[in-house]
Amino acid sequence: MTAPAHPIRVLLADDETMIRAGVRLILRHADGIEVVAEAPDGRQAVELAAAHHPDVVLLDVRMPVCDGLAAIAPLLALDPAPRVVMLTTFGDDDNVVRALREGAAGFLLKDEGPQELISAVRAAAAGDAVLSPGVTGAVISRMLTAGEPRGAAGAADERIARLTGREREVLAMLGEGLSNQDIGTRLGIGTGTVKTHVGAILDKTGSTSRVQAALLAHRTGLAP
Repeated sequence: MTAPAHPIRVLLADDETMIRAGVRLILRHADGIEVVAEAPDGRQAVELAAAHHPDVVLLDVRMPVCDGLAAIAPLLALDPAPRVVMLTTFGDDDNVVRALREGAAGFLLKDEGPQELISAVRAAAAGDAVLSPGVTGAVISRMLTAGEPRGAAGAADERIARLTGREREVLAMLGEGLSNQDIGTRLGIGTGTVKTHVGAILDKTGSTSRVQAALLAHRTGLAP
C-alpha cells in the first residue's frame, strides 16, 4: 500500500506498558503511520489528544483514573475530533457495545496480529469502521436487540426518510460492512464522493459513527 502524503498520527492509550511497547513497535515499522503520544489512562489521553491532534486514538477499555469508555465523549468533542478505536479482549462484549454507542469507530482485539493492527489504523483514518471479526457478530446482535443507539433522534424509519436514494444505497452497503473503497467500486463513484455521502448519512440520521449507521440499516431492513 502506498504511504499517505502525511503520516497518520496515532495516540496510544493503555495502562499496560508492555502492550503500549508492542503496539508502538509494530506501528513504528508501518509506512505512513506515526505514534505521536502515549497515555496510561483516559484522562491523559484526552489531554494529549488536545495537544497533539492525532488522527486515530487506540484506546484501551479498562484503565485507571479514567477508563476508555469515559474518555470517548471528550475525545470526540475535540476539534478536530480523532477516530477512536477501542482495544479490548475477547468476551468484553458489553463494554464494546457501550463504546460503539458512545461513537467509537470500532474495536480491535488485543491479540490481533501486526498486519491487522496496521490495517485497522489505516481503515480508521480513512473513515471506515474497524470491527474485529472474532466478536463482531455477537456485538452487533446485542446492539440490534438492545434498542436505539444513544443520541439517535426520532424513530429509525423517520431518520431513513431524510436520505436521498443514493444515500440509502450507501447506507445499505455500510450495513454490509463495506469500506469506502468497496462502496465506490460497487457504485462506480470516487472514494471522496463516498465520504461525502457517509458524512451526510451520519448528519441526517443523528448517528455518531459508521457502526451506528450500519445498525440503522439493519433495523430498517436496508441491510440483511
